[in-house]
Amino acid sequence: MKWTCLVVLGLWSSMLSQARAEGPVPAAPIRAEPTTPATDSPSAASSYGAVATATRVARPLRDVPATVIVLRREEVDGNPALGTDALVRSVPSALTFRRSTSLTADPSSQGLNLRGVGPSGVSRTLVLVDGVPVNDPFGGSIYWRSLPRIGIERVELVPGGGSALYGSAALAGVVQLFSRSMMPSLEADALYGSRRTLQLGARGAYSFRKSGIAMEGEYLRSDGYRVVASDQAGPVDREAESAHGALNVRSTVSPWSKFVLTSSLRLFAEQQNGGTRYTNSEVRVGLLSIESKLRLARDSELSTMLFGRLQQFDQERARIAPERVSETRAARQEVPADDEGAAVVYRSPTLTAAGRHVLSVGADGRRVQGVSRERLYPAVAMADSLRRRDAGGEQLLFGAFLQELYTISERVELSAALRADLFHNRAGSRELGYEDGTRQRERFAARSAYALSPRIGLLVRAHEMLALRGSLYRAFRAPTLNELYRPFQVGTVLTAANEALEPELLHGFEGGAELTPLAGLTLRATGFWNRLDRPISNVSLPAPRADGAERERRNLGHALVRGVETAIEHHFAPYLTTLVAYTLAASEVRHGGASSALRGKRLAQDPVHRASLLLLFDAPKWLSASLQLRVLGEQYEDDLNTLRMRPYALVDLSVSRRVYWNVELFAAVENLFDADYLVGRAGVDTVGQPFAARAGVRIRQR
Repeated sequence: MKWTCLVVLGLWSSMLSQARAEGPVPAAPIRAEPTTPATDSPSAASSYGAVATATRVARPLRDVPATVIVLRREEVDGNPALGTDALVRSVPSALTFRRSTSLTADPSSQGLNLRGVGPSGVSRTLVLVDGVPVNDPFGGSIYWRSLPRIGIERVELVPGGGSALYGSAALAGVVQLFSRSMMPSLEADALYGSRRTLQLGARGAYSFRKSGIAMEGEYLRSDGYRVVASDQAGPVDREAESAHGALNVRSTVSPWSKFVLTSSLRLFAEQQNGGTRYTNSEVRVGLLSIESKLRLARDSELSTMLFGRLQQFDQERARIAPERVSETRAARQEVPADDEGAAVVYRSPTLTAAGRHVLSVGADGRRVQGVSRERLYPAVAMADSLRRRDAGGEQLLFGAFLQELYTISERVELSAALRADLFHNRAGSRELGYEDGTRQRERFAARSAYALSPRIGLLVRAHEMLALRGSLYRAFRAPTLNELYRPFQVGTVLTAANEALEPELLHGFEGGAELTPLAGLTLRATGFWNRLDRPISNVSLPAPRADGAERERRNLGHALVRGVETAIEHHFAPYLTTLVAYTLAASEVRHGGASSALRGKRLAQDPVHRASLLLLFDAPKWLSASLQLRVLGEQYEDDLNTLRMRPYALVDLSVSRRVYWNVELFAAVENLFDADYLVGRAGVDTVGQPFAARAGVRIRQR
């Protein structure tokens, strides 16, 4: 099975390489309200108005004692940005690492953080697709380009510690993408835009009797743009071109009305150039999952899920001469990884005793294995020059949780959850090879740790116009194999791994209110306070190490992240809507651990201020349009807060019109005013995407 998947991925990657060589409906406002969830079976009962991520049980949003933000199908289709990562970033509380877009950023750098909790290339937010984790198992980042928007029904974002239900990867919260239903439909789109950007996508679904199938695919290539700032660019710099292909197949079968079996196969291949000849990366991923749902007596339910993934990440690094006049290959890494997981969850029937009770109990396990094989090319080869570095290991994670959803009265909802986790690292090793042929091998002792993650939430509907929510939580995150064993380079800065890293812990609370004083007007505000203990950070070293590393991953003492989320939504008329959202997330290192110079500094890559404005005009018979403004405050590239990146504002615009039958023409512009802004300062300044325009056609048959 493993070799079959590798062959399929290899063929898929080869097809992508050859293709690369040869070569809407407007956005609706971001709402904290539910939408119709995807149903896997034509006979499944409709659960309109339900959200599932916050409690792992489909419930009306008004009954969920947690902050939940929902991006609906209209927003997925009509958002002016091209990638799924940009769609998620339209919520001010959600940011990807280094302000960069997945169209040009290295695939391993796309970590997601919510409310400013520990930004890094390693995501502290769990990202799920229909309940299956899609975070890179070795490194924790998100391959956003493997998630085509054409198949997404809605996105649910749940900020705040999520380990009580989801374990290690959900330290800062959970984002879940739900696939569209399998009701018969056919859709295709094509677009062409700036810098020879071409995207082709198609999706088809069909249901019959007791089964259904859906297939979607996407291909995108772009010449990209020069990522190095113009005042620092040299002869070695060129456009950061990229290409990717994704193919997803889902099927369901319901042999009887109370049982549904769903399987999913996801294939993805990506190639990317970082802007110079020897700055390249390539990803190949194959993910297979099988899920079953069995409805038992009195509407109780038993669900199970199995998944397995094979992955290959390759990267080249460059050594660039002063003034960027020339380059040579500095290193090449190959990182094969695989993981397997299983989960089982039982939901009880509704019990009546001084109110209504729904109990959930679940357990899950996951195995991750990976190795970083690095070949080094020293500028001057000496007998003791390092030429090879192989490091890796295996990680086992097990957890079990218990949750009660307690409806005390029609106005008061309470949730309480407790999870116990065990993670175990074993078979860790590092082997170094030198120019003279000598080898050094080091085996790391096995390590285990336990964690308890409680969470309690309360919802009070004080009035028909006013709802109050609050939560207390504790969460944890185990260091990934990538952080433990794999060094990485961004720009000219090399960061060393650290096999001695300890788990991170998060203690926090949130509280907020939602007010609807007038029909069509909604005001929301949520305050939050988080203490992050032993945060893993890329710490600047007093002097470079022998291998050239200028930073090393280390646990700090603790940091605080505090702030507030606010939003105002107003429907002026059926065709005109406005939404203003603002998030303040202030971070501060209170104890730097062994790095006392970091005390009082802000966490790297963590802006204090984030805001967005959306204007929506929706008159489908005439014209649909959306105008989006996104503002991001200043942030620092480094832990010492010496490399400042100024704030910026971006304006995006999209328009669409149905011209005939099911044919729709659309156009979009990103960075309308061609704002110039930095996304990185790792030895060289890199810039964000300039003005980009595109237009296309979409055909839908439902």
